[in-house]
Amino acid sequence: MNILPRQTSPGLRMRYLLVTWLFVLSAVAYLDRTNISIAGIQIGKEFGIDNTHLGWIFSSFLIGYAAFQVPAGLLVHRYGTRLVLTFAVIWWGLFTVLTAIVPPSMSGSIAVLIFVRFLLGSGEAAMYPATSQFVERWFPTKERGKANGIVFGGVGVGSGLTPPLVTAIVLHYGWRASFWFSAFVGIVAGAIWYIIARDTPEQHPRVRKPELDLILDGREPIKPSAAAISQSPASGKRTVPWARIFTSKEVFALTSSYFAFGYVAWIFFGWFYIYLAQVRGLNLKTSALYSMLPFVGMTIGSLSGGVVSDWVAEQFNLRFGRCILPSLAMACTAVLLILGSKAHRAEMAGVVLALGAGVLYFSASCFWAVSANYGGEYAGVISGMMNMGAQIGGACTASLTPLIAAHFGWQMSFFVAALLAILGALAWLMVDPGNVL
Repeated sequence: MNILPRQTSPGLRMRYLLVTWLFVLSAVAYLDRTNISIAGIQIGKEFGIDNTHLGWIFSSFLIGYAAFQVPAGLLVHRYGTRLVLTFAVIWWGLFTVLTAIVPPSMSGSIAVLIFVRFLLGSGEAAMYPATSQFVERWFPTKERGKANGIVFGGVGVGSGLTPPLVTAIVLHYGWRASFWFSAFVGIVAGAIWYIIARDTPEQHPRVRKPELDLILDGREPIKPSAAAISQSPASGKRTVPWARIFTSKEVFALTSSYFAFGYVAWIFFGWFYIYLAQVRGLNLKTSALYSMLPFVGMTIGSLSGGVVSDWVAEQFNLRFGRCILPSLAMACTAVLLILGSKAHRAEMAGVVLALGAGVLYFSASCFWAVSANYGGEYAGVISGMMNMGAQIGGACTASLTPLIAAHFGWQMSFFVAALLAILGALAWLMVDPGNVL
């Protein structure tokens, strides 16, 4: 409900203020999830576990994250982005703290740590289905690449700041302090989101009339002729057309490609710091410095990819801007993964692999722009299903990467990721960005 009259004079575009705060929340989410990879060496020593068992802990987060993607999308559809995302941030702050207070001397401490990380993942599952629904409601179609690019720019910033920040905290105060810090930052950011956000621009008193008209004119109308549009008397929400979703080639292709995307991305989130320190022989401070590079690349890739996708789609056609562009980016990523893993010097390997991460994230906004366009009011559900594929891919990376490295060498781990990037690139050719659910 509006508590103030709507203003008509030109001024700040509220949709960009809010999506910038989603950038902040995205950064915090990746701070909370990747701090364990930086603290992983200390955790391994304290709990007496090797990289394979550490991979189980990494995977437990991703399994929880994947399992709750679709339920999170349904919650967003039912209760809205503002409330669900606020609750999720508080939830993941709580379980970030619980990660830090599991005692190594406790019987079954590893199992408890795995369970805590699973629940942390389940809470973070709401993050990107919520942002997808937000972008679908708050941005005209022609701006959705840019908007999603801003959101996913937070991934690179959060992950990029994590290595030096967490390393400094670990060196001075111990690894547990880094988790307390992450939780505090997240809860503050979530409280601010609740204060400034609304589910739709129509509900926000600070959205000026020219901006509201622009959003509404550029947003796809809800189609009353779609399948399964029966109304829920209790909620007023249309029921989800599950049959169409599960038989959609767009959903299948996006989910498959995002599986490959997640597999590649989580090599950087989960193992890159450890790879540089243990395999390439860099000390902890140098490893922290070089492990920032992929995330700098991700930030630049996300922001520029969203802008370029919107521009190409408008200047040429939607298919080239939303499908061919990410396909080419993922194919280039495969080449860079192979070249980087074969580099003889550690510094060159770090730079080339980081470039591969940046090119990979050049495609990120396209996944979410297409899922929002295709899903409409069900964007949270569609993007949740798609993101579930990425997190399953990430869980596979977390556990398989050290196993492949142990049996065949780290170079083979990157070769497997390159192969999946090629398959992800091919899956984009199945997508018709003009289709709607």
